[in-house]
Amino acid sequence: MTENTSAKAKKIVLAYSGGLDTSIILTWLRNDYGAQEVIAFCADVGQAEELDGLEEKAKNTGASKCLIRDLQEEFTNDYVFAALRANAVYEGQYLLGTSLARPVIAKHLVDIARSEGADAVAHGATGKGNDQVRFELTTMALDANLKTVAPWREWSFSSRSELIEYAKRHNISVPVTVAKPYSMDRNLLHISYEGGILEDPWRPPDEDMFLLTTSPEKAPNEPTFVEIEFEKGNPVAVDGKKMSPATLLAHLNKMAGQNGVGRLDLVESRFVGMKSRGVYETPGGTVLWLAHRNLESLTLDREVINLKDSLVPKYAQMVYNGFWFAPERVALQAMIDHTQEKVNGTVKLKLYKGSCWVVGRKSADSLYHDGFATFEADEVYNQADAGGFIKCNGLRLRINKLLRG
Repeated sequence: MTENTSAKAKKIVLAYSGGLDTSIILTWLRNDYGAQEVIAFCADVGQAEELDGLEEKAKNTGASKCLIRDLQEEFTNDYVFAALRANAVYEGQYLLGTSLARPVIAKHLVDIARSEGADAVAHGATGKGNDQVRFELTTMALDANLKTVAPWREWSFSSRSELIEYAKRHNISVPVTVAKPYSMDRNLLHISYEGGILEDPWRPPDEDMFLLTTSPEKAPNEPTFVEIEFEKGNPVAVDGKKMSPATLLAHLNKMAGQNGVGRLDLVESRFVGMKSRGVYETPGGTVLWLAHRNLESLTLDREVINLKDSLVPKYAQMVYNGFWFAPERVALQAMIDHTQEKVNGTVKLKLYKGSCWVVGRKSADSLYHDGFATFEADEVYNQADAGGFIKCNGLRLRINKLLRG
């Protein structure tokens, strides 16, 4: 089937936040693009923004209706925890907060487009960023017939200052000014900051920028201890209290944030090819990642750990680049989830002035045996056996030296 990219969409579902870009896009789609109807869709993934009045605002700027869905539990359980089971971290540091939110938003964008009989979806991602790829690859994977309208690649605006002028001309209320020093994206897993003053990778971020984490210097002078229980690789309880996925993550965000845990200043490689400096706050996610990885050290076979570790960069790259619904990510997830059957137990962590470290772990499925590991006398391990083991492993090294000098 050949896609007709020149035909204008008549009915469009827009991923809508009520911010600068999407507020203007609503008006632009009706007045400039020529859509007959635009439906606004707002996904609540824990951005902690006031959603009251959003429907009225959307209608005032061109939407026929505004649909709001609470996706916090789905986002946490099906996306954040899936990546946690994989120990996913991009370029060794980034815990993929924005990358994981986009596919769940796009999934529901497609679902609403189907139910509303729309012929297209639209997003407010720019032509320089990763989000355009994530939205559109998800749309393609879930519905081959839906068209995507990407205003930032079609309209004549070249800067956000021009968008603000457009908003003034059309009486569109937007929550930013030309002087805003950076942009933000928030969900239940993290907050990201980029652009503006952060475009200089040498300049430290302003302390008053941070919303989720206390400055480590101002964090409590006494450490906080926390115990996290896991079942099949998923966190299910904190300090003995069972919680839903979203509730658990929100609870750890507050606890870790109060102790200054979870800040990251990173220059990352965007999928489109350029470098980008981002500053992140991921308090609860940082604690969960460390706890999960340490529980695996107790419960997983050595070679399974090595195999998983070798696949982490590839898995994280898939997610970062927008291939959440691609067959290779789904297949890799199945393998990873198979390894999690015995990742059950509890990890104790210490949070103190921006640092987080593990101080204890236990599991009924532990592979740790003190009889084998002890430095004291034992009856289960013959130390003399190690001589032959070392000789066999060193044979190729001896041969190499003998024959090649």
